[in-house]
Amino acid sequence: MCAKPIKKEPREVETTGHQWDGIEELNNPMPRWWVWTFYATIVWGIGSSDLYPAWPLITQATPGLLGFSTRANAAAEIASWDARNAAIKERLVAADLNAIGADADLAGFAERAGAAVFRTNCATCHGSGAAGVVGKGYPNLLDDDWLWGGTMEDIHLTITHGIRNTTDPDARYSEMPKFGVDELLEPAQIGQVAEYVLAMSGQDHDAAAAAEGATLFAENCGACHMEDGAGDPTQGAPQLNDAIWLYGGSREAIIETITYARFGVMPNWNKRLSEDEIRAVAFYVHGRGGGE
Repeated sequence: MCAKPIKKEPREVETTGHQWDGIEELNNPMPRWWVWTFYATIVWGIGSSDLYPAWPLITQATPGLLGFSTRANAAAEIASWDARNAAIKERLVAADLNAIGADADLAGFAERAGAAVFRTNCATCHGSGAAGVVGKGYPNLLDDDWLWGGTMEDIHLTITHGIRNTTDPDARYSEMPKFGVDELLEPAQIGQVAEYVLAMSGQDHDAAAAAEGATLFAENCGACHMEDGAGDPTQGAPQLNDAIWLYGGSREAIIETITYARFGVMPNWNKRLSEDEIRAVAFYVHGRGGGE
C-alpha cells in the first residue's frame, strides 16, 4: 500500500532537499542574535588562547600575553602565609621540644601544622589516622611500642634522619641477620625459636619445642631483643613479649621473619621539610597518644 503524498502548500522558505516519509526539511535561517553570539564565542576563544596559557607544547603550555600562572599565584599565596607565620615558626624552632606543649599558642600552631605535614608526607605509610598499615611493616604510631624510642627527642631524630636509608649518614641503622638464608640456624631450630617467641607473647605454642628454642633465642636473639623479649629501642629491636607485631605475629610470619629478616626503610625528611615542619609533625605524632 503506497503512502498518500502530502499536499504541498505554497511557501516562501526553500527546503534543504532532505526529506523522509514525505516530510521535508525547511531551510530556515538561524536567528541573527544566535549567529552573532556564535561568532562572539569564536572571537572570545581565540582571544583567551592568546592572553592566557592554552596550547600544550613539549615542556609547557603557551604562556599567554598576560603572563597569567596559577602555579605562580599559588606560590605567592604560600609565600604570603609563610610571611605571616614567620614569627611563630621562629619560636617553634627556638623552643625546647618538651616545652612546646606548655605554650598554648605554640602548641596550637604545631598541632595544626604537624597534622598538615603528616597528612601530606606520612599518611601514605602510617595511615591517615597514624595507626599504620597492618602486616605491611609500617609502624602504628598510636601505641606504646617504639622501635627507636617515643620521646619527643627520639621522634624528632627519627623524622630528621630516617631509618636505614642510604641518603643520610646519620640515619638510624640496624640489621637483623637472615638466620635461614645465611644458614645461621637450621630450619628445625628456626621453628623452635618461633615456638619460644609464640610462648613469650602468650600465644598457643609447642611447649617442648619452645623449651629448646629458649636456649637458641638467648644465644642468637637476646643481645638485641633482650632475654625476656622486651626489645631495645636504642637499636630498633622490637619488643616480642606483647601482642603488637610489625610484620605479623602468626607462627608462619615469625618463621618468615627469622628466616629472611626484615629491613624497613624510612626516608630522611631533613631534605624535604624545614626544621619547623619537622618539629611540628614530631609534636603531632607524639601527641597521638603513643608518645613516651
